[in-house]
Amino acid sequence: MIKIYDDKYKEEVINLILHIQNVEYGVGISVEEQPDILDIQSNYINDGGNFWVALNDNGEVVGSIGLQKKTNEVVVLKKFFVYKDYRGKEFGIGTRLYEALLDFAKKQGFSKVILDTPSKATRSHGFYKKVGFKEIVKENLPIKYDYPDRDSLIFQLDLSKN
Repeated sequence: MIKIYDDKYKEEVINLILHIQNVEYGVGISVEEQPDILDIQSNYINDGGNFWVALNDNGEVVGSIGLQKKTNEVVVLKKFFVYKDYRGKEFGIGTRLYEALLDFAKKQGFSKVILDTPSKATRSHGFYKKVGFKEIVKENLPIKYDYPDRDSLIFQLDLSKN
């Protein structure tokens, strides 16, 4: 089940993100390097973006995705994670999280979605390309924003073409 974020999910969301970043991918990113996840309401929702969680049948967080508004045109897709045991077509969790974000972004009238993803996360690169994202170089970013993993690839989706 996909739900809009509530602070009652805070600990589970942080655990999900840190587990996938550091245990699964070995990126080595601390909570301190991504303070946005300590206050999702302020860093995502209150500014005109949103944040969603995927829950399993026991009501536990098994996935997340966030949308940060940067300008009236540009938003950043962030914190798109699904626990390994819940990935794949048979679950469809990643797809449903992404569809919730895309639907929201279109309804809000945003024109570009950008994201950064660790170069090691090759599975996610395939997903992004499949749904229409194009890899771009950092110099072509339409906005300036910080991301913790310097060894990241940058992708952009033009919503006016989707």
